[in-house]
Amino acid sequence: MPLSDTAVRNARAKEKPYKLADEKGMYLLVNKAGKYWRFDYRFEGKRKTLALGVYPDVTLKEAREKRDESRKLIAQGIEPSAQKKATKAAESETFEAIAREWFIKFQPSWVASHADRIIRRLERDIFPWIGTRPIREVSAPELLAVLRRTEERGALETAHRALQNCGRIFRYAIATGRADRDISADLKGALPPVKGGHFAAVTDPKKIAELLRAIDGYEGTFPVKCALRLAPLVFVRPSELRKAEWAHIDLDAAEWRYFVTKTQTPHIVPLSTQAVEILKKLHGLTGQGRYAFPSARTRDGSRPMSDVALLAALRRMGFDKDEMSVHGFRALARTVLDEVLGFRPDFIEHQLAHAVRDPNGRAYNRTAHLPERRRMMQAWADYLDGLKRGADVVPLRRPA
Repeated sequence: MPLSDTAVRNARAKEKPYKLADEKGMYLLVNKAGKYWRFDYRFEGKRKTLALGVYPDVTLKEAREKRDESRKLIAQGIEPSAQKKATKAAESETFEAIAREWFIKFQPSWVASHADRIIRRLERDIFPWIGTRPIREVSAPELLAVLRRTEERGALETAHRALQNCGRIFRYAIATGRADRDISADLKGALPPVKGGHFAAVTDPKKIAELLRAIDGYEGTFPVKCALRLAPLVFVRPSELRKAEWAHIDLDAAEWRYFVTKTQTPHIVPLSTQAVEILKKLHGLTGQGRYAFPSARTRDGSRPMSDVALLAALRRMGFDKDEMSVHGFRALARTVLDEVLGFRPDFIEHQLAHAVRDPNGRAYNRTAHLPERRRMMQAWADYLDGLKRGADVVPLRRPA
C-alpha cells in the first residue's frame, strides 16, 4: 500500500534503521538521525539508489514528484544519479557561485568595510545579470553590457571597480579549474577612464586605526611589511621610502638624512623610537645591501623595491585606489598633525620636505626647527600607537 502523510508523520525511530515502502521503488528510510526519502531503481542491469530529500523539508508529494521525474529520465536512457551530479556541478560553476566562494576565501584578509563594498557591488551590479550563467560561458561583450548599466547610471568609478573584482573572480576560477581564461582582460580600455584627482588618503582616526591594524596583519614579505609600517611614521614620498639607503640611516642618532631630488635640498627625518625598532629588525635581513627595502628579484640588494610593491600590498589588504594610496600617508600626516594634534604648519611643511621659505624668500636649511620636529615625530608615532590600541586619544591644543 502507498504511504500516507499520517504514516510518514507518525513514523518513529527504532533500535535499527527500517524502511516504509511507498510504491514504484520509493521508500522512507527511518533512523535515529531522521527520515530520508530514497528511490531504488535499475539502470543498465545494476541496482542503484537515489536520495530524494529529507522529511519534513521534502513532503511525500514532493518526493513522489522527484521519483516520477527520475523514472522519466530512466525511460529516456539517462541515469538519474549521474544527471543529479551533473546538475549540481553545473550549479556550482555559475558566476555567482564561484564569486561567493572567492569572496568567502579572501574575505578574512580584507578590512570589513572593503569586504562589505565588494559583496554589495556584486549583488547589486553583477549577479542580477550574469550570476546564474556558467562562468565558462560568460563572454567579454556580455560582461561589458553589464558594466555599462552601472556606467550609465553615473557610477563610472564603481563600474571600474566591478571590472577589477570580476577579473579576480575569473582568475580564481581558472586556478580552480572551472574557467579557461580571464575574459575581463579583453575589456581593457572599453570603459572611459576615471578623471584623476588628489591622492587618496584616510584621515578619520577610526579609519587610520583600521589601516594600521591591517598593516600589522599583512602576511606578505618582511621588507614590504616593514615599509608599510614605516610609511605612516616618516610620511616621506613613496619613491624616497623605497629607495632608502642604509648608508643614510643612523640608528644610533635616530636620523635619516638624504637628498630630496624633487626640491633639490638635503633633508633630515628624525626617527621615533617605533621607527628605529622597525629599522633595527629590518637591518638583520637587508643590512648587508645598499637599500633598506631591496627588490624581491635582486638577491644582492642592489636595486630598490618596485614602485608598485607597496601599492599592491594596500590593494591586497582591501584598500581601494579611491580610499588609500601610498602617497596618502603624507596627506594623512599633514591633516592630522595640523587639525587634530595642533602642531605648527611650518614644522609639518619642513618635515614633509616641501620647499619652505623664510620671509625674504630664502629656503630654510635642513636643520630648521629640528628639535621641535623631533618631538613632533615622536608624539606622532605615540598617537598612532594609541589609535591602533583603540585608546581615546585627546587632541593637543593648537599653540597660540
